[in-house]
Amino acid sequence: MSGGVRISEAEYEIMKVIWSSFPISTNEVIEKFKDKNEWSPRTIQTLLSRLVKKGAVSFTKRSREFVYSPVINENDYINEESETFLNKFYNGTINSMVMNFIENDKLTHDDIEQLKKILDDID
Repeated sequence: MSGGVRISEAEYEIMKVIWSSFPISTNEVIEKFKDKNEWSPRTIQTLLSRLVKKGAVSFTKRSREFVYSPVINENDYINEESETFLNKFYNGTINSMVMNFIENDKLTHDDIEQLKKILDDID
């Protein structure tokens, strides 16, 4: 469970790297972002520090570097954020969200067919 930890979009990008590669050092995180965006190493260090303060990640010191591991579970965090999103914008119902997407032409015919298949496979 994420315990209600709120993280920004930038922090979430860092979390995805930590979830996929932990334990991971500061330098390894910086290396993973080298070609993805224009964040400076200092920016990444600041984001890591914020995540530690929020209780989303923990760290240990190994020699001269910090090594990070997630405290919050990725699936729990995604589930909690999904529920928050549904409650905030669609009164907690997925039906309202899907209808909104359909009514605003956000779902292609292929998307609708995939949804039908998913629902059929549940039965």
